Amino acid sequence: MRKLIAWNVATLDGYFEGTEPWELDFHETVWGPELEKLSTDQLADLDYLLFGRKTYEGMAAHWTENSEGEIGKAMNTVPKLVASRTLKSVDWNNSTLIEGDIGDAIRRLKAEDGRNIYVFGSADLLTTLIAEGLVDEYRICIAPVLRGAGTPLFKTAKEKTSLTLLEAKALQNGGVLMRYAMA
Repeated sequence: MRKLIAWNVATLDGYFEGTEPWELDFHETVWGPELEKLSTDQLADLDYLLFGRKTYEGMAAHWTENSEGEIGKAMNTVPKLVASRTLKSVDWNNSTLIEGDIGDAIRRLKAEDGRNIYVFGSADLLTTLIAEGLVDEYRICIAPVLRGAGTPLFKTAKEKTSLTLLEAKALQNGGVLMRYAMA
């Protein structure tokens, strides 16, 4: 069975982007050899990347133009699933638009044998996946930044969700990488 793993970088005060879409300057404070290795390891560990519409559009624009290097090549070749109520088609290489109920589609994929499904970014989609009980693990890198405003990583939850710490690792640049499983 596959796991659904959510990966994000967030500020210490819980924002995964600033007040403007794709305002991700705080990523630079934690990016380095350790996160680069984590990124390549995660890309090698997946069968699918799962995005909501906004993240899909931003990632497609960025990685289509930045296709060099190991990460760029992987981002442009791995299979991508897109959850959207508004898109009619997707055209980034190896992308598939999920038709119908996202929860049902992800439950079917998780029941299959294979490598994992990763969600990068996609806070709105993550809210849905959490509510459906589909997330198995959270990987969050906390950037040592207090933004004060922006888009929260975890939008309003319907109920308390307990997690079990799997790993906490301080990065050389001051960030902290945390892995949590559902309790």
